Amino acid sequence: MAETHKKAWWTSDWAPGALLALAALASFVIVNSPAGPDFGQMLRTPLFSTTLAGRDLKLDLHHLVNDALMAVFFLYVGLELKRESVEGPLRSPRAAALPVAAAIGGMVAPALIYLAFVQDADPAYARGWAIPAATDIAFALGVLSLAGKHAPSGLRLFLLALAIVDDLGAILIIAVFYSTNLAGWALGGIVVTFSAMLLLNRQGVTRLAPYWALAAALWFFTYMSGVHATIAGVLAALAIPMRTPAGASPLVAAEHALKPWVLLLIMPIFAIVNAGAPLGGLSVETFTHPVTIAVAMGLALGKPLGVAGVTLIAAGFMHRILPAPPLAMVGAACIAGIGFTMSLFIGALAFGEGEAAAPMRLGVIVGSLISAVLGLALIYLAARNAPGDPDLAAQEDIAEKKGVLEKR
Repeated sequence: MAETHKKAWWTSDWAPGALLALAALASFVIVNSPAGPDFGQMLRTPLFSTTLAGRDLKLDLHHLVNDALMAVFFLYVGLELKRESVEGPLRSPRAAALPVAAAIGGMVAPALIYLAFVQDADPAYARGWAIPAATDIAFALGVLSLAGKHAPSGLRLFLLALAIVDDLGAILIIAVFYSTNLAGWALGGIVVTFSAMLLLNRQGVTRLAPYWALAAALWFFTYMSGVHATIAGVLAALAIPMRTPAGASPLVAAEHALKPWVLLLIMPIFAIVNAGAPLGGLSVETFTHPVTIAVAMGLALGKPLGVAGVTLIAAGFMHRILPAPPLAMVGAACIAGIGFTMSLFIGALAFGEGEAAAPMRLGVIVGSLISAVLGLALIYLAARNAPGDPDLAAQEDIAEKKGVLEKR
């Protein structure tokens, strides 16, 4: 009889989402405990400070997490994007069309709803238009896994592809709209370093060590340039070779090596540093603040309207069969409204620690919670008439065996 190997708990779909939720709760507890002020002071105590070519370089724990650790997160996202577009489901324009259309709708509709709710308030609030446009992959897939056999197998692949495209949109938004005070010499350094990485790829260099060395230099130039430092992670990912002449995949090896660190360590650390808000300062005015309502409605209402609406229209126009029954699709669209990590990250870029920071965090948490509960409820309701596949991961495993993962 074949021996059955039980998977470790941290490899389950729900594990990263559960850790994120615990980290967010821990953040709230710390911020609202007597140690809260000391915690905030610790995060902002300079670790390193210097001036280079007229540019101040200051690094504290807060920046170390948001600019350095999150650059590793975006490196992982970039590797996943490249893999999916080169050898995964997104390599086929026909297969990618539906999730791409859904992702675009899921970015545009929340942004418009956000702007509608803040249009009569302070014009500075409009800077947060991209906050509800993001989807947290780990949290969304973790919540979907709670549906178990009630979720159609195709729904997971659709949500995964949608979230990956959504991340690409978030990366472009950060690069274009949240980069300020650009420094020419550092931009030149980005071009030279990235070109060197592409040249290594072109010359057939498949060892990862030279790429990581250049990636560190790329991060430095990006940090100094005024372009947000996390973009360095995405650029580095684009240069990593997909295959060796023997057929192995340096890119997949790097992605698999980074995955546990990113999902089980970096993202929870980010949540601890960024999710908490002083509850003592919350009031009726905080809950009714234009930014709170705009973010929450953008996630809880804008995402399902944009994702489900565009998906149904695009499927009819392209004569495509939906990955799941319409009601289950709406449920997945609601789950796509779980912004959390990405929304908090963009919110920090938009508002920093200003007056709108606490309402932004509250809106992200409320909107994400509503999205999760409503999405699961709709999927369970849809399953009453159409039972799902008992193994949600089976279809993804099959897809990966067709070329996404390296041959062993």
